[in-house]
Amino acid sequence: MLTFDVLVIGSGGSGMRAALEAGSQQGLSVGLMTKMFPTRSATGMAQGGINGAVKNADPNDTLEKHFFDTVKGSDYLGDQDAIEYFVSQAPETILEIDYLGVPFSRDGQGRISQRNFGGQSSPRTCYSADKTGHALLHTMYEQCLKAGVKILSECQLLDIVTENNQLQGVVALSVKDGEIMPIKAKSIVIATGGAGRMYWLRTTNPFTSTGDGMAAAFRAGIPLKDPEMIQFHPTGLASTGILMSEAVRGEGGYLLNKDGERFMKRYAPEKMELATRDVVAKAIEDEIKDGRGFGEGMNAYVVVDITHLDKEVILEKLHGIRDLAIAFERVDPLKEPIPIRPTCHYTMGGIDVIDHRTCATAVHGVFAAGEASCISIHGANRLGGNSLADIMVFGKIAGQGASQCAREREFGNEDGLAKTAVEWQNRFKETVARKNGPTVPEIRDRMAETMWYNVGIFRNAANLEKASQEIEDLIAEYRQCVVGDSSKLFNSAFVNYVELGNMLTMAKAVVMGAIHREESRGCHLRDDFPKRDDEKFLTHTIIALEEQQYKLTCRPVVVTKYQPAERRY
Repeated sequence: MLTFDVLVIGSGGSGMRAALEAGSQQGLSVGLMTKMFPTRSATGMAQGGINGAVKNADPNDTLEKHFFDTVKGSDYLGDQDAIEYFVSQAPETILEIDYLGVPFSRDGQGRISQRNFGGQSSPRTCYSADKTGHALLHTMYEQCLKAGVKILSECQLLDIVTENNQLQGVVALSVKDGEIMPIKAKSIVIATGGAGRMYWLRTTNPFTSTGDGMAAAFRAGIPLKDPEMIQFHPTGLASTGILMSEAVRGEGGYLLNKDGERFMKRYAPEKMELATRDVVAKAIEDEIKDGRGFGEGMNAYVVVDITHLDKEVILEKLHGIRDLAIAFERVDPLKEPIPIRPTCHYTMGGIDVIDHRTCATAVHGVFAAGEASCISIHGANRLGGNSLADIMVFGKIAGQGASQCAREREFGNEDGLAKTAVEWQNRFKETVARKNGPTVPEIRDRMAETMWYNVGIFRNAANLEKASQEIEDLIAEYRQCVVGDSSKLFNSAFVNYVELGNMLTMAKAVVMGAIHREESRGCHLRDDFPKRDDEKFLTHTIIALEEQQYKLTCRPVVVTKYQPAERRY
């Protein structure tokens, strides 16, 4: 049986930063388990930058301004103690990863360059052209190798095993040989990313963002927090949903409707295109709904225009965006506008982290960081650039917390791990042998349609209740579905089956939270409750699994300095 003092699950920025921190400790065995090659993780798709008040572009920027911008951006659903701690750590974190080798773009004085991003009062987003996540991810990978972290690639998380609220370890599928592996660990860090593939039709997320860690933690007795808070990025490519970074607006791009009008003047007259993502996404959908977009139905779109920018700016700072536009929309941004429409982007809810200074959860020995977690600093709307800062700040903290926990704990009983492994071996045999029933792709596509059309940008009671029933029906069908491949070696069909189960688990929680929250706040827009309701819903939605039933409770938001106020951009 594989054994680690600290096991990190997920190889994005937060996972590798946690593994690096744990691997830098003396005397600890550290593993990094990932279902792909590490540098293929979702962090590599992050284009725009990482936020921190390092004051290179604006010497008047402050931690307090970053704090307030994040609280306001969250539509006051973020916990202010966690946010204040987060922004206090961000500048040092940026300088630290600069030292580790992240190749940031530089200004004329050799300092890290910073650009404007939506919802922020200063240009505080540090960047590496329009490939910041890619640069960060590769640097973390190199450092993990240097630190001697043992990397377990192509391993699919199946379950987290606990006993009496204490971690025992995890059970995983080794995809390359089909073996079900029990792995013993004193502590784990769940850093498996988001669940955006629930919205299969239009999402910026890679195919691997299926909520694996969130769902496994939920089954292990750890609650989910604010699962209904799903961010829709304003600028996905119209035909695919692939991300057009906020950098395209940060560098001065215009959003135009079919009349050639900069329509953001109607929705955010001061910030215009640099309003927060929830405001801009809603504005685009309103323009389309009111007949001012191009095309119709799912093919409708508006455009982002950067033809007025200097050619050198585009080629130097936005060359990756230009490549994507040419490849997927057949337009050259140097000469013509780019068709765009909102697309599912980020899961702001996630595993309930109960201590932001350690990233601990309700189960002793289990920590969480990155998009899989909810600390909560993003609340109802994440600011662009705060995600890369989040994964670096709290990835390090989770690594520290897990390392300290591993020094204080003994290994648990192996019996539960062995039993769970046998259960999965039997489940594999039974599932791959099934000949009749709905297929995994059929259920997945119906789930995606249900989520996009009923639990998308605009929501209401009728559509949410419809989605709730459809998800329940799909869960029932899932129990009898056909995988279609009985082989053990590289059985991607069985991996897809596991991922679908995780997405359905998360979809049910998203719908349940959305039905409960009878207000509009940040990304959660209810047609039937168009106003924010601080009296009833200045609370976190907490969903736990008790006796195999979803149970919803609420927890007050932590307010330390800034009382909720109307947001104006």
